[in-house]
This record gives sequence, structure tokens and C-alpha cells, in this order.
Amino acid sequence: MSNISLRLPDSLHKRARDLAKKENTSINQLVSSALAEKISALMTEEYIEQRAKRASKQRFKKALSKIPDTAPADYDK
Repeated sequence: MSNISLRLPDSLHKRARDLAKKENTSINQLVSSALAEKISALMTEEYIEQRAKRASKQRFKKALSKIPDTAPADYDK
């Protein structure tokens, strides 16, 4: 594990402390979870952008052509 010194505005620190208490966790765990969520979101965005660059309208239409043209089941309408 690593340590990091972080300066927060008092108002943000108070909200983090209150939320951590409400969630029955430490501020450290709250900040770690929030950072992990943000990193995950950014990495997902990057992954989708990379996949989009490899996209092909022709291959998409080819894949769609394999789907039978039938009405959906009643439960799926």
C-alpha cells in the first residue's frame, strides 16, 4: 500500500467524513473507492473509443443480416 497526502477544501472534507460515517467506513476507504470508480469510468471510455476506431459499418450490417426477421415474443414487446 502507498500513502498520499491530499489537500481538500474543508467543505469537501466534511462531506466525505459525513458520508463515510453514514456508510460505516473510513474516509480512506471512501476516497479509494471513489478513485477506483473514476479510473474505471475513464478506462471504459478509452476502451470504447479504441473499439469504435476498429468498427466497420460493413461488418455491422453483415452481423445484422444473420438475425432472422421475425416478430418478438409477446413477453419481449
